[in-house]
Amino acid sequence: MNTITRSDTLVLNEGFFSRRNWFDWVFAAIVVAGGLWTLSRYHASMDIYEKCILAGAVPSLVWLGWFWRPLRTLMLVVAGLALVAIASYQVDGQADLARADQVFWLKYFLSSQSAILWMSMLFFISTVFYWGGMVSRNPAAALELLGSRIAWGAVTMALVGTMVRWYESHQLGPDIGHIPVSNLYEVFVLFCWMTALFYLYFEAQYRTRALGAFVMLVVSAAVGFLLWYTVVREAHEIQPLVPALKSWWMKLHVPANFVGYGTFALAAMVAFAYLIKQQAGESRWWRLAPLWLLGIVLCFEPLVFRQGAGEAGSGYWAVYFGISALIVGTIIYGRRRIAERLPSFEVLDDVMYKSIAVGFAFFTIATVLGALWAAEAWGGYWSWDPKETWALIVWLNYAAWLHMRLLKGLRGTVAAWWALGGLVVTTFAFLGVNMFLSGLHSYGTL
Repeated sequence: MNTITRSDTLVLNEGFFSRRNWFDWVFAAIVVAGGLWTLSRYHASMDIYEKCILAGAVPSLVWLGWFWRPLRTLMLVVAGLALVAIASYQVDGQADLARADQVFWLKYFLSSQSAILWMSMLFFISTVFYWGGMVSRNPAAALELLGSRIAWGAVTMALVGTMVRWYESHQLGPDIGHIPVSNLYEVFVLFCWMTALFYLYFEAQYRTRALGAFVMLVVSAAVGFLLWYTVVREAHEIQPLVPALKSWWMKLHVPANFVGYGTFALAAMVAFAYLIKQQAGESRWWRLAPLWLLGIVLCFEPLVFRQGAGEAGSGYWAVYFGISALIVGTIIYGRRRIAERLPSFEVLDDVMYKSIAVGFAFFTIATVLGALWAAEAWGGYWSWDPKETWALIVWLNYAAWLHMRLLKGLRGTVAAWWALGGLVVTTFAFLGVNMFLSGLHSYGTL
């Protein structure tokens, strides 16, 4: 039997810290300094819970930057651009939000709305380049690399827009400022960058960019909904919080929830890629009936949104439907070429499993936090509100998936279809409840 001596332990500890380079330590110092500065400047406006969140956020950000080093650069760039935007709003030491239409950098790049529009455009462009690399017969690595770099740019602009929107909300009035995760517009931005960031992590870990073409489809679909929601509902305008949302629980519950939503969506798109690869050699079109059925469901999803939200933007959804049909038909028609570019079944299965495992852990935390928040806001931990009921259905669905995976060895086709079906359940819990059902969460309706 091998034993670990005291000296072995010291070597392991020294090895961990010896792997930290100078940039790691500079990054950690900047994060700590930023946390201390925030506390010294805004402590009077923070309650004890918010101070605890800030204290926990500092080591968490340092750990994340050390765990996956690209995050260090991302955080520093986002912080730098957000500070440039905030400084651009200042006039004689006072913030003037009218400068969003007067200062070049704010008007075209760094105001919250401008940054989020850049995010939207960059995600669309990233999707195009990923698919260009997927179907190109010339060396595709350059196109996929460009798609990956543009996706990083989109994530950056999404985070800049979120940080600046947070600042802008506080300038509107003492009771209006809030973390921007309070309505569908804000959480769609959260969903987009979080899903993309998790994908980029898996892209680096498995050293394949082929899945970007599939994952960016669901991100682009979310961006499409976000743009419609912005134009038709003017959702980009910052509104005061309803009383139930004026709680520090929101700062924890909503982000944890959307780690779950994002990774569940990622797993579903990987499952779709798995099924395409599996059916690549099938020449009998009637054997592809399940994939055609899936395509019909995906294409008619815009019609569901139109039905739930009235006639507003009907032309937009008609175009959305046409593009969806073209994409799904092209994928199924070109499945052999696409399958050649996809990684092995083992990699696809592993990414699917890890995505669901991470999402389930965070979704569980979010559900517990939501129950605690409900107890504070409504006097009870659980009320069988439609949103709560469907959150439970989502939780049970993925709990069963993981149970079958870990104890029964669930793999392959059944696991892929189950993960893909989970996206339907999750989408209804996320949007369908808001569109068709009413309850205590009615403040999130379309």
